[in-house]
Amino acid sequence: MAEIALKGNMKVKTLKADFKKAFGSTLRVYMSPTCKGRMADDEATLASIRAEGAKGGELKVVGNMQVGNFEKKIVEMYGIGVQVANAADTALADNSITIAAAGK
Repeated sequence: MAEIALKGNMKVKTLKADFKKAFGSTLRVYMSPTCKGRMADDEATLASIRAEGAKGGELKVVGNMQVGNFEKKIVEMYGIGVQVANAADTALADNSITIAAAGK
């Protein structure tokens, strides 16, 4: 099964590319945990956009993780918002499906 590891020194563009390659779905990364406002800069690292007080660290993401659980875990660890979208990036994935299913 496909998996990726998120680390604080990872750039946003690398995260998005690795996510697309591993799972087929698109990842949208925002500066706020509510996914409102501006998108994160592709050249920024996860540590540099991490919210004050967020613990950061490494997170292993596997394809059978539910979309909603993955999105919540990113908020908890990094204090930033992410949304999983379909492969064409035209619609957001349902929170109850797996990350792998979102890319199909």
